[in-house]
Amino acid sequence: MNSTTFLMFIATLFSSLLCPLFQPWFNHLPNELSKHISMDSHSITRASTDFGRMHRNVPAAVFRPPSTNSISAFVKLSYESLEPFPITARGHAHSLHGQAQAGNGVVVEMMSLNSGAINHENANSFGCSSEEKCYLDVGGGELWIDVLRKTLKHGLAPLGGTLSNGGISGQSFRHGPQISNVLELDVITGKGETLTCSRMNNSELFSAALGGLGQFGIITRARITLEKAPKMVRWVRLLYSDFSFFTRDQEFLISSHGGDKENEGFDYVEGFVMMADKNDGNSNWRSSSFQFPHYIATNNTILYCLELCKYYNDRSAKHHVDEEVDALMSELHYVPGMMASKDVTYMAFLNRVRHGEIKLRSRGLWNVPHPWLCLFVPASRILEFHDVVFKGILSRNNTSGPLLVYPMKRSRWDDRMSAVVPNEEVFYSVGLLRSAVYDWEFYEEQNREIFKACERRKLGVKMYLPYYTEESEWRRHFGAKWSVFLERKLRFDPRGILGTGQRIFPFPLLTSYLKTTALI
Repeated sequence: MNSTTFLMFIATLFSSLLCPLFQPWFNHLPNELSKHISMDSHSITRASTDFGRMHRNVPAAVFRPPSTNSISAFVKLSYESLEPFPITARGHAHSLHGQAQAGNGVVVEMMSLNSGAINHENANSFGCSSEEKCYLDVGGGELWIDVLRKTLKHGLAPLGGTLSNGGISGQSFRHGPQISNVLELDVITGKGETLTCSRMNNSELFSAALGGLGQFGIITRARITLEKAPKMVRWVRLLYSDFSFFTRDQEFLISSHGGDKENEGFDYVEGFVMMADKNDGNSNWRSSSFQFPHYIATNNTILYCLELCKYYNDRSAKHHVDEEVDALMSELHYVPGMMASKDVTYMAFLNRVRHGEIKLRSRGLWNVPHPWLCLFVPASRILEFHDVVFKGILSRNNTSGPLLVYPMKRSRWDDRMSAVVPNEEVFYSVGLLRSAVYDWEFYEEQNREIFKACERRKLGVKMYLPYYTEESEWRRHFGAKWSVFLERKLRFDPRGILGTGQRIFPFPLLTSYLKTTALI
């Protein structure tokens, strides 16, 4: 244990021992709540970190709720207190910059709900409507892969994602983000009220919570739509040396000409950038089980790979898949001969991310800082972005981790929701998903350089998984939605109890502040 780690441990231990002495609310907790409060050093240390491993905010306590009603009672206690305390719901702590933390407040461990929210009292419903549209009720904090295992038993699959941020993937061009595929929510507001909401019932809260960065309530149940799960996947990878062809082909594939209709074209379109390591020739190639010859990745500074999937159900459909894929391939502009394809089960394709995690763990690159930067870039500016970022800023240094670039459609997003996207129909998700063993501060500074370069050139980018430190930055981020965002905050969390790790609003939040800020 180095000196820095030792000092952090001592500070956490000291804080956990003294916290009860300095938290007036602790003495007012009824026994049915206090017995589920943990202030031991292990619990505090765990709740002080997240997947990003770059920011550390020590909470006063960790609350492991036995039921959703206990969460409501706990939030109401803070709301009605003379000295409210911040509360943050924590699922699997996949946040990057401390958003799932609650400095000097309380972290609510959502996974404690019966050791898996999918089984707790508000998350056990599965059904299909008369229109044969099926749904599943899941609890907040549940892992997508666990939901998938449950639904596959019925031959169905969720569209996956994160409700507080949006939830995106290579099939978002067809189905939209996860938040566009939610039918109903149970939300505990910052007043401690539990409300069921949908597009027809309590619609303002429904729109606020989806993509709302945890600012308006704690989602305890989500009714998500399901689709029929295919049995097999035709998994195709294409190699490009020209970025303009790479993006042009992606936009073709998500267009009506490329098959953006049900059962036509590819079901999954995702691209990524490969940049060679100047020291040892290795690239940040994201290989799950097959790839192109290694020498190709080492003989070019930057290459681009397009990953495509066509879903099907049985061998009788394989011939049709062959014909459709061949027809689409003839329209694309990849490097001649640089195509690889294989047929795998649907579950095997979905598990490729898990395989990637295992690979990173074996290299010691999982439990390390993750200075990620995720941006939405308008399609009209993606070539300029490429020249500034990939050929410019990133080319000066080595990078580790996948660099994703794939298109989506604005029309698949519901503009009433809190999530923010560029003002163009087609925009790209660019994810710099880097790992840093030693120098995460360097990567974070590089991320700031990239974002500032985009702003100077007025590329119209929006940050996905946003992280800002100034109120003015948040106003620019939300743009025309800022005033609505403020109004919703005042309505559903008027004391600013929830989501303080996002650093959007000061704590405690004063009504006078909100009204004054709304006029700026």
